[in-house]
Amino acid sequence: MTLRVAVLQMSSGRDAHANRAQFDDLVERAVGDGARYVQSPEYTTYYGPSSGFAEAAEDLDGPFLRHVAELARAHRVTIHVGSLLTPGGGGLFRNTSVVISPAGERVAVYHKVHLFDVAAPGIEFNESARIEPGTQRVSAPLGEFHLGLAVCFDVRFPELFRSLALDGVTVQALPAAFSAATGPAHWEVLVRSRAIENQVYVVAAAQCSTSAGPATYGHSLIVDPWGQILAEGSASEPGVIVADVDVSEVARRRSQIDSLGLRRPDAYETDS
Repeated sequence: MTLRVAVLQMSSGRDAHANRAQFDDLVERAVGDGARYVQSPEYTTYYGPSSGFAEAAEDLDGPFLRHVAELARAHRVTIHVGSLLTPGGGGLFRNTSVVISPAGERVAVYHKVHLFDVAAPGIEFNESARIEPGTQRVSAPLGEFHLGLAVCFDVRFPELFRSLALDGVTVQALPAAFSAATGPAHWEVLVRSRAIENQVYVVAAAQCSTSAGPATYGHSLIVDPWGQILAEGSASEPGVIVADVDVSEVARRRSQIDSLGLRRPDAYETDS
């Protein structure tokens, strides 16, 4: 009924070889800590200007994901590549999250739905200029758990997380490269809110200390269904954080406050 999960907090940049070496090292550390589910952050294999996207992007059967499948098989763990660039249509790319089982099989693929197009104090960014948005929510079995997939900016759209909870999700993944400009005010509050309102665990691997693109906030989080922080990464140092999650805790909290069962969609849901 319990699962040890690990978050890889990374500092990815333009050098794909260095990023992959950092990923391998952190996976080994996570496995050494007893993790059975390992999650890396958004833009794991490349974080930098869009001029490097074409070189960094690879298909789902490309060399990096084949390597991840070998790692998953060798260690008998689930590895969730928070996101990497894959080819899209019309010269665009996709921000793609991939889950690989302990058998080395690809069990879930999610293309980030909500793209980071913002003009806020300290940050202006237009992710949709080079990224094609996904169109579907995705979840997958994870042993006794049910894993929901989301990426970074998705956290600002609670309807996605609620729909995943109604699909039966008990652990919600949230790999991110969250902006340092908005992180102090919004990151923890949003992650904990998504956990509390849906009574799920939220596992959020983050980028930290990045210099090749917009500055990122770090502070990877593992949060329980009551909104309590079970583990937190630093602001600036790559590393591994781990926590044990218990599927019975989801059921216990939902029995105390039945937020899903007491919904009144007739009062507020619309067709738009």
